[in-house]
Amino acid sequence: MPPPDETPHSLITAGQKDPQKPAHLMRQYELVERVRSYDPNVNEDLLNRAYVFSMQAHGTQQRASGDPYFSHPLEVAGILTNMKMDSTTIATGLLHDTVEDTLASLEDIQKQFGPSVARLVDGVTKLSRIELQSDQAKQAENFRKLILAMSEDIRVLLVKLADRLHNMRTLHHLKDPDKRRRIARETLEIYAPLAERIGIEKMQDELEDLAFAELNPDARTSIIARLNFLRSEGGDIAQKVLKELHDVLEQSGIKADVAGREKTPYSIWRKMQRKNVAFEQLSDIMAFRILVDSVEHCYQALGIIHSRYHVVPGRFKDYISTPKPNKYQSLHTGIIGPEKQRVEIQIRTETMHEVAELGVAAHWAYKTGEQRTDGLQYRWLRELLDIVEHAQKPEEFLENTKLELFQDQVFCFSPKGDLVALPRGATPVDFAYAVHSGVGDTCVGAKVNGRMVPLRTVLRNGDQVDIVTQKGGTPSPAWERFVVSGKARSSIRRFIRTQQRTEFVLLGKSMLEKLCKQEGVDFSEKAFEPITKNFQSATLEDLYANVGASLQPVRDVFNAAYPDHQAKQQPVKKIGAEKTILIKPRTPNTTTTASPTLKGLIPGMAVHYARCCHPLPGDSIVGIVTTGKGVTVHTTDCETLESFARTPERWIDVGWSDAHKESTGLVGRLTVVLTNMPNSFGALTTVIGKNGGNITNLKITNRTPDFFDVLVDVEVKDVDHLTNIVAALRANGAINSVERTKGR
Repeated sequence: MPPPDETPHSLITAGQKDPQKPAHLMRQYELVERVRSYDPNVNEDLLNRAYVFSMQAHGTQQRASGDPYFSHPLEVAGILTNMKMDSTTIATGLLHDTVEDTLASLEDIQKQFGPSVARLVDGVTKLSRIELQSDQAKQAENFRKLILAMSEDIRVLLVKLADRLHNMRTLHHLKDPDKRRRIARETLEIYAPLAERIGIEKMQDELEDLAFAELNPDARTSIIARLNFLRSEGGDIAQKVLKELHDVLEQSGIKADVAGREKTPYSIWRKMQRKNVAFEQLSDIMAFRILVDSVEHCYQALGIIHSRYHVVPGRFKDYISTPKPNKYQSLHTGIIGPEKQRVEIQIRTETMHEVAELGVAAHWAYKTGEQRTDGLQYRWLRELLDIVEHAQKPEEFLENTKLELFQDQVFCFSPKGDLVALPRGATPVDFAYAVHSGVGDTCVGAKVNGRMVPLRTVLRNGDQVDIVTQKGGTPSPAWERFVVSGKARSSIRRFIRTQQRTEFVLLGKSMLEKLCKQEGVDFSEKAFEPITKNFQSATLEDLYANVGASLQPVRDVFNAAYPDHQAKQQPVKKIGAEKTILIKPRTPNTTTTASPTLKGLIPGMAVHYARCCHPLPGDSIVGIVTTGKGVTVHTTDCETLESFARTPERWIDVGWSDAHKESTGLVGRLTVVLTNMPNSFGALTTVIGKNGGNITNLKITNRTPDFFDVLVDVEVKDVDHLTNIVAALRANGAINSVERTKGR
């Protein structure tokens, strides 16, 4: 873990100087006074009793750091006071581990602190009371419980996030590196996106950066080194920019507070990945925030800045007229500003800033007198609940909810002007399911900005989308290949499962009827009903479905229903023989596809991956039938495809199946420009190795006194894996540039 001064701990609690280790345990009166500073109606008695109860319950327990265990719930309570939470939530923070880790029971909590605190403590406690077969299944089940708990009271999530934040601050005390990485990855994949969804920007930034420090310390160290270099080179440029922006606004009659902020190393890393750019190409490493006193002054300040400085095209975003789903509001713009620096400007009111910093906590009950505590006012949470309800297994649920949480968003409009937020890369099918599951299921076409478009069209910010539906319409299984939202994918899979089950039921029943006729037995459902439980089927229909899906051999089911029946011997005349031999009937072997990583191919077909474009799982692909080779798979943007334009009959629609996650040996090709310096090749190979890549070929294509041009073939799992390696290489100072290359 990095030294404390490298991490932007913006939620330092309990009076601690070093956020990674408490300086002292906060006393009861200190906690009460912290709450009283923002809530004059603080429940002093509740907080005092919760403090004493937790301290006594945890007794002499210690954390991995050697600190008293009580320091942890106290730090969690401190984080909640920085979020200006109500007394009930802070008492829950003090008590959240008592039921799980001490002799105290939930009944004790309810008796001493009332039903509200007991319900919140129970919601947090349930998350750690599950033991399943695999870590992934356990993680999925815990997350499902969290979704259900926070739908009943969103404060469960706030306590859980505060709990996770303190655990991440002290993660370096755990000795097991695998456990540290598992916790950090879970933080990055689940808890940081949840903090973003409820608008707590400070907590999101710190959770991400702490997880990044554990998962990729080398990349983080490289970025910090570059940031330090920029600071040393830039000197007091930031102060000059601050002063000039303030003076420009003041001269125009706008009173404003102007402050600068530096992006966290993780947000820089993520932007390098998303934008596919090098560190030097980022324009908003330093951003400046302008706070004014009204919405009108926000737009006036924007006009003044745009009239004074050159605007960077494509950088303006208006989140005031179109807020984000987490209620975030601000104006964002990029300019060539003072000192000729490319900077990002954020303009907002004080109220908007409080919402950006504290999210849902900025609207809490003590301010308004009445406040909904359930989470159902959030559309994204309702959609997660819908996925919970229809997911077939925990792993599928986790996959789809990560889709909902992870991706950046685009904002589109319905014909009536309703705003719909979607993941970036969304299509009209995603839009249809976001409106309602029924609209998605019956979607047959779409108009974008008044023009009919294919359903796989990628939507852009501001598009108006009109979905064409048809009574009796059904989802196409092919939609699953291009939808990007978890709700759409979950709904399509649910329909496919239902449709497949109907077909399997009919097929299974038909197979049993045929076997009965073949054996000279009258088919009767009454004969099969008593044996359903023998085959772990709840109903006869389930048994039919299992037979149709080849999960249960039809002969075994028949023999169980008719145990005394003797199988008929079927006479089969052998060609070229004078005598008749008897052969017992048997079920045929199932043929498997030669390439389990692809959909859309007939079983047994030979598959080759084109060396002209090196397709990887995650790329959009197409198959070309090649004489003597079977099917050759190309990326859809491969230049070689032009030579097949006149033979469309050779084109096959293929896609990646879920089995590609276990595939190996697929190669991505990179063109790297290395600085001619000692150990530059060592840095190249080390970064690739540390990120799970395997170099299969390396060739120097050009050499100058200052640089080497190198072609590198790397075995990876998929496009995301290769993208991570590219971003890690770009973060290294020895590497001048790196790009994915297609070609021999």
